Amino acid sequence: MGFLTGKTVIITGGGRAVLSDGRCGSIGYGIATAYAKEGANLVLTGRNMDKLEAAKEELERLYGVEVLPLQADVAAGQNNEELITATVMKAVEKFGGIQVLINNAQASASGVPLVDHTTDQFDLALYSGLYAAFYYMKACYPYLAISKGTVINFASGAGLFGNYGQCAYAAAKEGIRGLSRVAATEWGKDGINVNVICPLAWTAQLENFQRDFPEAFAANVKMPPAGHYADTELEIGRVCVQLAHQDFKYMNGETLTLEGGMGLRP
Repeated sequence: MGFLTGKTVIITGGGRAVLSDGRCGSIGYGIATAYAKEGANLVLTGRNMDKLEAAKEELERLYGVEVLPLQADVAAGQNNEELITATVMKAVEKFGGIQVLINNAQASASGVPLVDHTTDQFDLALYSGLYAAFYYMKACYPYLAISKGTVINFASGAGLFGNYGQCAYAAAKEGIRGLSRVAATEWGKDGINVNVICPLAWTAQLENFQRDFPEAFAANVKMPPAGHYADTELEIGRVCVQLAHQDFKYMNGETLTLEGGMGLRP
């Protein structure tokens, strides 16, 4: 029995993905695995129900936890706030409350120069990342205030360093960083801890980026000083677990940025 047994965590973009060599290739699934090992109830959301069902089957079989997979695609031209509010309500109806919200989901058209980026491509990044985080945070706030819970949002070095070919992705991720800082300031009084992680893990998405846009990959993706890319479970998922631990939480509304999946920087 782990220290999060009976607690509920929502992870967006939590579907199972694999690398070409068969290893886990999804940050969301790595996080879900880390939380499952600590006994947490999991609410996994995303666009691809097959990937969500695959995550449910494996996590329940291996770790004996309960997993609720919910399809939720935040996109232009629809009532996204209503969609996410209904999604969060299903989680509450199933498990009774929410202790942790992790906004990990993000889609984008990486490798496309700014002048060639279309409005649809820009919307894809903003809606799937920034707007999704905004709506999930709003919908989860009442329950996080009750539980004095934790929000963990994902930003990126693309925004910090201005990566070539990632204008929409960088804009969405910098928006998430700004949103997180405001939430930390406003929600600190409620005992809600808000953190930002900027990871660099070897994922299926990064593997595809290297295959499809080798020049942009070589220009943007640098090996971390540790000499390896972060492991999605051990070096990202376990950090997310630690941030949900009451003894580790910053209770004064301060954000903590974790860059490269390798260390902490206040």
